[in-house]
Amino acid sequence: MLASAFHLSRHAISVAAVLLGLAAVEVGCAPTDLQFLAPSVTGRAMPSFAPVVQGVMPTVVNVSAIQRASKTAADQTGPQLSRAKDQSALRGLPPSALDEFLRRFFEQRGGKGVPFPSTALGSGFIVDPDGYLVTDDHVVENADKIMITFQDGDQYPARVIGRDAPTDLALLKIDAERPLPHVRWGDSDNARVGDWVLAIGNPFGLDNTVSSGIISARGRDIHAGPYDDFLQIDAAINRGNSGGPTFDLNGNVIGINTAIYSPNGGSVGIGFAIPANFARRVVEQLKAYGRVPRGWLGVQIQQVTSEIAESFGLPKAEGALVAGVAANGPAAQAGFAEGDIILSVNGHDISRMRELPLVVAETAIGESAAVKVWRRNAEMTLRPVIGEMPQSPENLETRQGEHEDQRITPPDFVGLKLVPLTQQRRRRLGVPDKVNGVVVTAIDENSAFADLDLLPGDVIQTINQHPVTSPEDAIARLYEAAASGRRSVMMLINRHGTNHYLATSVDEIGQNRRNG
Repeated sequence: MLASAFHLSRHAISVAAVLLGLAAVEVGCAPTDLQFLAPSVTGRAMPSFAPVVQGVMPTVVNVSAIQRASKTAADQTGPQLSRAKDQSALRGLPPSALDEFLRRFFEQRGGKGVPFPSTALGSGFIVDPDGYLVTDDHVVENADKIMITFQDGDQYPARVIGRDAPTDLALLKIDAERPLPHVRWGDSDNARVGDWVLAIGNPFGLDNTVSSGIISARGRDIHAGPYDDFLQIDAAINRGNSGGPTFDLNGNVIGINTAIYSPNGGSVGIGFAIPANFARRVVEQLKAYGRVPRGWLGVQIQQVTSEIAESFGLPKAEGALVAGVAANGPAAQAGFAEGDIILSVNGHDISRMRELPLVVAETAIGESAAVKVWRRNAEMTLRPVIGEMPQSPENLETRQGEHEDQRITPPDFVGLKLVPLTQQRRRRLGVPDKVNGVVVTAIDENSAFADLDLLPGDVIQTINQHPVTSPEDAIARLYEAAASGRRSVMMLINRHGTNHYLATSVDEIGQNRRNG
């Protein structure tokens, strides 16, 4: 029986080898692409990762950061508090995703509830023979003392050259008596899904740990910051791997490990690395300036959905919708307006909203950029001079009130209760003086607006780009949209001083009107 099973397995493997051989011919796989398949498939032994590991291991270090004895450090000790902190990065994800959260991998020790120094353990790598090394910003956050440990046990104190919280990168410096071994940067733009990678670091304090895997996906947005564009890898990475390098099989760094997706805090094969090409630019700026100067356009943006595209007459859902414009910012000075849809910057197409911050941030400060926008059913080009991102981006809002008015519209068939925007409501809701419209006080659960991101307290400013002057005017415009034969209605709303657009079908409104 066992012999039969063995022969059957060998036969199956032979068939698989033939099929793989055919596949290699048909899709153009080079022989080197097949070198890591099983020996029975390729006819030769699987090569070892050892030569690559031996070459790069001396460049990888352990990072130990003694954090300040403060309430912040005390609050971060213990798995429950650490988990709560990590979950704050998930705002915007659906509720169903909140019990599977992104964890930052730092190991901290200290007393519960007592201001007591804690130690964050992470990884890093040398990028310059003079002693510059890279790690994750969250590893050295609030650190009073940082120690670097090499593979051979040598230790050096390190100082922070620069930190960049938006990308979670930090550049450190140690003073050694000799030139240090250092990594080579790889080209992450050419890294393919399916390529082999090696992750090296300090998981759970176990130094010099190597794991292997492949690139599982590219361009991942994990809602960790405005510049998310991660490589997803399935090599095992855990707490303590933060800041460690991901190598390709040529020994080049193509990513920096920064986050995992896990329901239990351990590796489940879904990790995220900052692409090397992006990280390298940040590191160079940290070395030159101690910070990262970024291009700034001065707009609030949101995703263009199919409903929004239809409402604006855009042929397909693409680009970034301008929901607000910073006063006196580059966009305001160039003539941008709420409702513009940004389609490209200097020829770089913006297919998704999240691409715009990446493109603008890397545009030279002081450069006049050619920005193609969609406005009133036509394309036009605006030429803002890119500014520098403020350290604390200015608020778009100021406040002003007016006389209180108690008029309330009945719920009617639209399913909304609306009231005028008054002085008291402005103060309570944080509505800026330039915003006018009506306030939503209730939404019927059977309304067409029930499934939208519309909440009591939102201010409806425009409907289909027409200003709203009163509750009665708003209701009339909604019915007008339904009667016009349009498939959707577009509303510009303001929530606590921040603008964004909402679009929904008007079919139900029109049907209710007819039934009424």
